[in-house]
Amino acid sequence: FPTDRTTEIGQLISSYLGREKNLEDHTIHLLFSANRWEHVPTMKEKLHQGITVVVDRYAFSGVAFTSAKENFCLDWCKQPDVGLPKPDLILFLQLSPEEAAERGNFGHERYETSSFQEKVLQSFYCLMKDKTLNWKTVDASKSIEDLHREIRSIAEETMQEVQNKPLGELWK
Repeated sequence: FPTDRTTEIGQLISSYLGREKNLEDHTIHLLFSANRWEHVPTMKEKLHQGITVVVDRYAFSGVAFTSAKENFCLDWCKQPDVGLPKPDLILFLQLSPEEAAERGNFGHERYETSSFQEKVLQSFYCLMKDKTLNWKTVDASKSIEDLHREIRSIAEETMQEVQNKPLGELWK
């Protein structure tokens, strides 16, 4: 479940990220959150069926990006996502801003500047201090094969640990 750019909200987000449309910073943050909430019924249904759900970015990315902007704090940014299904595992793929910039397509979307990415990274480090969440940092500079192996191992271990635990709610 990455950002769903097919819904009306998702289309607005896509045109904003592609620099076709300008939206006020509070507005875009709330739209990203609304896009996540659109998926909650499906996510819960899958989870109750015993299906593992993998989400690309999720609430943490939105909070980190918005809180890196001027005049935003982490607490305000977290509020719209309070109550979302709580992930059993959050993988943070760490890559230096320099290495990230060398990868394909960097700089095409809004926020893809090195100075802003550095602020986002600091916001992620603040979020990782929350000990109620299971953060694991993975070195993303490894080969794709090695990275895949490590992620798979961490995911399988986590799935074993949480298989009989109830679904939690984020930041509650």
